[in-house]
Amino acid sequence: MSVLNSLIVRSLPLVPKPVVKTVAKRYIAGDTLKDAVHTVQQLARIGATSTVDVLGEFVSSRERAEHECAASDAVLEAFHTYNLNAYLSVKLTSLGFDIDDEFCYKNILALVTKAHEYGLFVRLDMENSPYTTRTLDLYKKLRSNGFDNVGVVIQAYLHRSEEDIRSLVRLNADVRLCKGIYVEDASIAFKDRGEVQRNYKKLLRMLLDGGCSTHIATHDDVLIDDAQEYTGAQNIDKQQYEFQMLLGVREERRNDIISDGYRMRIYVPFGEDWYGYSVRRLKENPQIAGYVLKALLTGE
Repeated sequence: MSVLNSLIVRSLPLVPKPVVKTVAKRYIAGDTLKDAVHTVQQLARIGATSTVDVLGEFVSSRERAEHECAASDAVLEAFHTYNLNAYLSVKLTSLGFDIDDEFCYKNILALVTKAHEYGLFVRLDMENSPYTTRTLDLYKKLRSNGFDNVGVVIQAYLHRSEEDIRSLVRLNADVRLCKGIYVEDASIAFKDRGEVQRNYKKLLRMLLDGGCSTHIATHDDVLIDDAQEYTGAQNIDKQQYEFQMLLGVREERRNDIISDGYRMRIYVPFGEDWYGYSVRRLKENPQIAGYVLKALLTGE
């Protein structure tokens, strides 16, 4: 990362929100559900499926959590109405996880139940480490209550993830495997890029060899190449796994993966609560800091 890019990334909190939004448009479908539906339809035309997320997290009031739950319910309705090849991703803190576990479970249960009635799927997104055990416990509770149209996320940079995957393999879980983006202490997370890559490869093999439906969420060429080589060498059915990328990130590589005959799903976020998500994306991709500078200088 160049010195200029590093300076821009560190200065993001000082950048006016309209400038951040100008740059972030590539990562976000828009403010409305209509925008998200349009983006999902566009992606379908290039051979990609989608997972849609209503932006919002760390909700502190029941009223707001109920509002967020209603917004996710509307996403499921749109999938059903427009016959979209997509599923819902949801952060449990948007549904009241910080308020009351049973209140949150009631909200997610309503969404998973509706999705089941429509033949749709819901992914429980994974947030930072204080929520890891609670999220996995809630997932297992849904499964024990008979719902198999729900999946979870494992972050490869956490030391605990190997043991978590062992328990999920026993459930034949549907798992999205990502590196992890939240800042975590070195006592619980790998910090070196090579260590994270090695753990990701190990966890991926555990999921695939365990027969789990596996979602390979990464933009890292090392990990993409490894996944393609391993699945090819083991002759793993392409219906067992898919690649996943974020909207607006590495679109050329995304298109190459699709052209090579692999399944690809794009994470499509939308909503008014776009700022926190956008800043995380920009910090994760400092190579596009030049777009921030251009927007500051030109307003475009």
